[in-house]
Amino acid sequence: MSTVLITGAGTGIGNLTARALARAGHRVYASMRDTASDRAEELRRLATDERIDLRPIVLDVQSEDSAQQAVDTILEETGDLNVVVQNAGHLATGYVEAFTAEDIAHLFDVNVLGAQRVNRAVLPHFRARRSGTLLYVGSTSVLDVPPFLGPYVASKAAFDVMAQATRYEVAPLGIESVIVMPGPFTRGTNHFPNASRASDAAVTEGYAELEPFVARNLQATNSLFPEGVDPDPVAVADEITRVLALPYGTRPFRTVVDFTRFSVDDINELSASHIRRAMHHMGYERLLTVAQS
Repeated sequence: MSTVLITGAGTGIGNLTARALARAGHRVYASMRDTASDRAEELRRLATDERIDLRPIVLDVQSEDSAQQAVDTILEETGDLNVVVQNAGHLATGYVEAFTAEDIAHLFDVNVLGAQRVNRAVLPHFRARRSGTLLYVGSTSVLDVPPFLGPYVASKAAFDVMAQATRYEVAPLGIESVIVMPGPFTRGTNHFPNASRASDAAVTEGYAELEPFVARNLQATNSLFPEGVDPDPVAVADEITRVLALPYGTRPFRTVVDFTRFSVDDINELSASHIRRAMHHMGYERLLTVAQS
């Protein structure tokens, strides 16, 4: 089994994934900003009670030093690191105009630069051993672009593009990449309850006539699900566990966990087909395949 580092594992999908992977036999480092918290203590108790290898570790994705220290600690304790699950992220809601440049910079710092800091800490190790898996928890929102989430979706789109571009450059070095794309989940995470709002209240007031649309956002999102379907985010953790159980080098580049009525897989396949054709004509096919040493 693998040694896995998960970012943003204090709550939500990251927390569920840490538990699922540890139960599947992986050695899991569940990272969060504060390992003296009740959330960290709960994971320690779970590890003891279930006799699984689940270890909270400090990692603040907004700090390059913190990311490097976390990776160094893992390598010192275990001698290896096989998988990084890039899950940490922050949600913000509001009208695009009401987000200041500083608001948007904060979102990109967490959701995009945070992953880059972690990648820069771990990739030297992966390159030296010529293997490793970068698994990114993305979002189907980059395809349908829902209203009132503009800067957040923009940050997730940048996160997705960075993951794609990095894949081209690391695959020939034996490093595989996977993007897991969850659809919307209206329960089971703190994503929406902990979301921040656009900070310019005066501009927000200028959009008061749209507030009825905002007020029914939860209802509108729930209307996307077929009748009788109650999406549970544990499905994302289960899918990550399934993907990592596949033989190294055979894992899909994209996989979707979506309970809505829409077929995101069709859009992904069309995009993948276009990318394959473009890479073929450019003579870059090798950049799509993990090199086997």
